[in-house]
Amino acid sequence: MNDEAQQFLQELAKELVNDSKKDEIIAEYTMHVQDLLADTSIENISVYDFLVDRLGSPEELAALWKEERSVTPRKMQRLFVLLNIALFLSGAIFTIGYNVLEWNWLEALWKTLTEATTIVILFYMLFWGLLGYEIGKAFGARGRKILNRTFVICVIPNLLLMYLIVFRLIPYEWFDPLLNGSFILICIFSTAALYPISWLGYRWGRKASV
Repeated sequence: MNDEAQQFLQELAKELVNDSKKDEIIAEYTMHVQDLLADTSIENISVYDFLVDRLGSPEELAALWKEERSVTPRKMQRLFVLLNIALFLSGAIFTIGYNVLEWNWLEALWKTLTEATTIVILFYMLFWGLLGYEIGKAFGARGRKILNRTFVICVIPNLLLMYLIVFRLIPYEWFDPLLNGSFILICIFSTAALYPISWLGYRWGRKASV
């Protein structure tokens, strides 16, 4: 790493002098700086100016970091867990309503959704990608543990529902329109793909954070 890159990091360290996470932040940005310099051919511009152009000035980075510190890991985790629970509760209420109530609009909506299961699954997978992206963007390298913990908590309802249906602990006939071999295989594959999707989202968000 050349002198101008070192100067950039030293100025960032000065801006973060009162931050308890200064060493972690500098270590993270050191890694980003090394990656940028290794992957980019710099011509007709100083390395310092190049880093400011790509990452922002040390003052701007310090200000952004202080702002992001207001978003705590616990708050982020709670948000996505609650969103996941809300999705499941909505689905449960809708399923019970369709099977118990005789409302034409519920029957029409149920038919539409059961005929568009691929779109519903893609939407849910997008939710998991967004989960990873937001964690990566908010917490950078520190977000990996947060992602893993949030994933474990959020995936429990998925596995529990599959268990209840497979062992017929809830009215099995309610799900008859969906319970064919191909759909079950799609559900298994989709569940297995949730973590890779959220991890890719995390990696994308981590890059966006700088």
